[in-house]
Amino acid sequence: MEYIYTAMLLHKAGQKVDEANVKKVLEAAHVKVDDARAKALVAALEGVNIDEAIEKAAVAQVAVVAPAAGGAEHKHDAKADAGKKAAEEKKSEEQAAAGLGALFG
Repeated sequence: MEYIYTAMLLHKAGQKVDEANVKKVLEAAHVKVDDARAKALVAALEGVNIDEAIEKAAVAQVAVVAPAAGGAEHKHDAKADAGKKAAEEKKSEEQAAAGLGALFG
């Protein structure tokens, strides 16, 4: 996950997402760099519009959460609602992670 965060940080800072910059950021964070993973990350991001991919991931997450909010008008058992909400949040987090995984190969 730290490799994905590194790419996002570099992109947000306006820096080129290349092997040298990825290694610098990871080393600065005291992460042992795996050269193969750094190379694979850069290769996976080649030709990817990161801003567009992040936007698509965010829209997908909102689309999943929105239907859950619509059912809030009905009166339910609070304990059952808490369980459903926790399950929906976990599913939403998993889908967001999957979206980011697809973003970075």
